[in-house]
Amino acid sequence: MIMIYRTGIMFALVCWLLCTVRASAQSSFLREGNGDVTLFDANWRFARFGTQADGTVKAETTGMEQSGFADGGWEQLDLPHDWAIAGPFRIELSGNTGKLPWKGIGWYRKQFEIPEQDKDKKIFLDFDGAMAYAKVWVNGHYVGTWPYGYNSFRMDITPYLQFGQKNVVAVRLDTDSWDSRWYPGAGLYRHVWLVKTAPVHTAHWGTCITASNISENKASVKLDVRVENQGNVPVKAFVNTVIYTSPDGKKIGRKVAATSEQSFELSPGSFRNASAELTLDHPVLWSLEHPGLYIAQTTVHTPEGRKDSYNTVFGIRKLEFTPRDGFRLNGKRVDIKGVCLHSDMGAIGTAINITALRRQLTIMKNMGCNAIRTSHNPPAPELLELADQMGLLVWDESFDAWKHGKRKNDYNKLFPEWHEKDLVAMVHRDRNHPAVIMWSIGNEVMDQQDVAITKELTDIVHREDPTRPVSNAYNDPDGGRNSGAAMALDVMGVNYFFSQQSKWDQDERYKNKPTMGSETSSCVSSRGEYFFGENYHNYQVTSYDVAWPGWGCSPDEQFRINAKHPHLLGEFVWTGFDYLGEPTPFNSDETNLLNFRTDTAKRRELEKALEEIRRKNPPSRSSYFGIVDLCGFPKDRFYNYQAHWRPEYPMAHIMPHWNWPGRIDSLVPVHVYTSGDKAELFLNGKSLGMKAKRPGIDFRLVWDSVIYQPGELKVVAYKNGKYWATDVVKTAGEASALLLKPESETVSGDGISLCYITLLVVDKNKVMVPGAHPLVKFSMEGPGEIVATDNGDATSLVSFKSTERLAYNGMAQVIIRAKKGATGVIKVSAASEGNLKMATQKINIH
Repeated sequence: MIMIYRTGIMFALVCWLLCTVRASAQSSFLREGNGDVTLFDANWRFARFGTQADGTVKAETTGMEQSGFADGGWEQLDLPHDWAIAGPFRIELSGNTGKLPWKGIGWYRKQFEIPEQDKDKKIFLDFDGAMAYAKVWVNGHYVGTWPYGYNSFRMDITPYLQFGQKNVVAVRLDTDSWDSRWYPGAGLYRHVWLVKTAPVHTAHWGTCITASNISENKASVKLDVRVENQGNVPVKAFVNTVIYTSPDGKKIGRKVAATSEQSFELSPGSFRNASAELTLDHPVLWSLEHPGLYIAQTTVHTPEGRKDSYNTVFGIRKLEFTPRDGFRLNGKRVDIKGVCLHSDMGAIGTAINITALRRQLTIMKNMGCNAIRTSHNPPAPELLELADQMGLLVWDESFDAWKHGKRKNDYNKLFPEWHEKDLVAMVHRDRNHPAVIMWSIGNEVMDQQDVAITKELTDIVHREDPTRPVSNAYNDPDGGRNSGAAMALDVMGVNYFFSQQSKWDQDERYKNKPTMGSETSSCVSSRGEYFFGENYHNYQVTSYDVAWPGWGCSPDEQFRINAKHPHLLGEFVWTGFDYLGEPTPFNSDETNLLNFRTDTAKRRELEKALEEIRRKNPPSRSSYFGIVDLCGFPKDRFYNYQAHWRPEYPMAHIMPHWNWPGRIDSLVPVHVYTSGDKAELFLNGKSLGMKAKRPGIDFRLVWDSVIYQPGELKVVAYKNGKYWATDVVKTAGEASALLLKPESETVSGDGISLCYITLLVVDKNKVMVPGAHPLVKFSMEGPGEIVATDNGDATSLVSFKSTERLAYNGMAQVIIRAKKGATGVIKVSAASEGNLKMATQKINIH
């Protein structure tokens, strides 16, 4: 049994913390880390070279890194920025990467000043992520590079600065040299920060806080602080840390502990680790239900009065991974109910936005999800911050390729030189988050049977963080076991093929190794599409939740497997949201063949299907795997997971819709998802019979002989013999109006926050018309802008920036934001030609 005691850091991003108990403590900070930090996102200049959006090629100009280069004609913008999301979509581009023109070379330039009084400080630029092959110059001097676009990194720009004068930073990014199996975005798509420290300071990601002997009464907390002297003279440094409660990760509560001040000598260019152990009485434990957090404020100062502060937000919890009793959090068995998420946020692309990310996680949590796998790369810092605050578990993943790639220019080109640097960067940045419970060193890598590489990567992670388990996501689990490579891992991660679980459980070599479903199901569907007698039509997939690729299975079947093998830690479904790229089953990606490494017949069958897809060149630009679509609108599958993952939540859901004018007196099968144990179906008031679930076997109720008549279809669910929940679907009349339904009627005037508004096509009784597809034109009045529109249709090649959008199965979406510093009201309108009444919606700016 692996037992882990761990605390973590939450990146407190763009929030003010009020110190109520210690006047000398730093009372507010912008983000986790060194205290003197400024968001560096505003007023950049951008130009694109190399491959252009239209497929032509534009040669780079010389001297663009020089401070005197004339960039006045370049586009002016604020970060984060994804240069490819505006499109245009091009049918000839690969559906694997979303048919978007993400390949290219991007140059970013920004002017800034550092005051003369900061001349004795160290100045850094922190990049949360830059896609890809980032190279940085300041005032024409080359500073450094970080190729892997998903990792965060720091650049020391001190030697190249002109204090009290204009400075220019230039960043070159190159996605022409990067290959991906999904849409990775392009550009400075995460935040950039300007950081100032004293020469003697807490190092970048230099705190590590761990806990042991955790109970409701006490917890032993160990603090390790790496202190660096980046100055030119030897100094004596003094270090101390004060810990405060933080009820929500945003406000400082009461002081609970403090270390004794330590001192030591530091020669120029050296570092020392300061360690201390404390006991917290009656600790507030971090859990899914009550994600309690703390703040540690570390101060480093010298006799000359130079001072550096460092802020760490963390939580205390106990993790246990067992081969027979599953996963336990704070001593309590927790079934991991997880989803895999790619990094894009639908219509806004990969440019990180806290509103969009919080919305994604909220939708998943409402479904019953309690865990996220960051597929297949380190996530944005904000995802971990939100997971810490919201009580979500995170499986933090590093790579999609090792030494041998799946694409010519994927991570295999970086692996020899960068794999250790990238692993250390990921672990150091994320190792203190209470939400992070496990590391993944790879996903379906070509080298998954390589014993030496598996052990090397695992050993690196264990060296940097001995407190969490390490896993690898196998789509050849037999090969990983038989080669012995999996012996190096703490947890066996398995992608699909769980029909073999009984055989694996008899394997003496791995009987003591816990097993996790690193990817499960891979069910595919299109929201609101229902086909009879076929699963695929016109590049859409039926929403009856009965279609999946050859390696996958239905959600129901995976639930049965989990019920049959309760010792499994849980599952991560592929995927929570639809995402840009990988439009299986209309995807010609040959890496799909890797899922059948040992099944020659299946490989031949799939090779033939892939060739046919390449010949037809489908218009599909986004996945069908999502439990919700690209807009975040739930597909029917959402309610299957909600029914199973939230058994105490009264709910029932009917599919399909009840508008079938061409099928009167014909068969329309009806499926019901419910957290109840039985249900009765009624058509126009007449009972069609009661159905009951068999525990561990049935996860939907099916009436497969319903004869369609217009009207009202109603289900009444029961649990333990008592009324539980109901759902009703009605036959809609002719479409007569548009309706706008905002997810919030207010939006912040910060120029960043987003407001998501759903458009519905409705009849005169405001019942959604499921087959309606009118062209909708969105417009706005007031101090704001339309950021993007979408409809969730995986075959739509209309730019996300377009203000015109076809409704898809009765729905569409418009995303807006207010201008920075704006006040007042924004009025959003939606209109369509014909007899549809237009819709308006006011959004208040606060």
